[in-house]
Amino acid sequence: MSERTEREDATEEARGPLDGLRVAFVVANEGVERAELVRPWEAVGAAGATRLLAATDTGAVQLMDHVDKGPRWEAGLSTRELRLEDVDAIVLPGGAVNSDELRTDAAAVSLLREAFEAGRPVAAICHAPWSLVEADVLGNRTLTSWPSLRTDIENAGGIWVDEPVQLCTDGPNALVTSRKPDDLELFCSTLLRVFRVEGRSEASHR
Repeated sequence: MSERTEREDATEEARGPLDGLRVAFVVANEGVERAELVRPWEAVGAAGATRLLAATDTGAVQLMDHVDKGPRWEAGLSTRELRLEDVDAIVLPGGAVNSDELRTDAAAVSLLREAFEAGRPVAAICHAPWSLVEADVLGNRTLTSWPSLRTDIENAGGIWVDEPVQLCTDGPNALVTSRKPDDLELFCSTLLRVFRVEGRSEASHR
């Protein structure tokens, strides 16, 4: 087995491939597409990561099933309180209202810009790349999204593709993107694989 022993692989599997990693889910307080938060949240939790839910304000986060209201979750952190040094990877769930509000939040936009510059892996789905457009981090990056964001992404210097999942490493960090809830299986499996390598690399420097 290359340089790893069977015992090392078995130990990592037992504790979870993301054990010790801190993954921040960054949202607004309204309009978060439920599946796009819950599915990745469950996936990284099952893999052993510590999960942080940060919203533009602490307190209730309204989840949506498309246009219908779903449950509310509680954000224990605001984007103003979240610090890059406390995060090894970031997930941006979608939802049109959520993403539109988040891109106007200066703290969230600043955090994302810092995350890209520092090499933190980021995963964004559906409308979530709006915040990345605002952070001005998409120059020459290849990504996908909900189709209506294509012009915004291209105007920001990004290369838009129509794929269920896109991994771009042509930049300071790894960027995982997907188009919509139907892509969640591939989105989750890809971000787990990327976070395992890129996020653990960041955690090892703590």
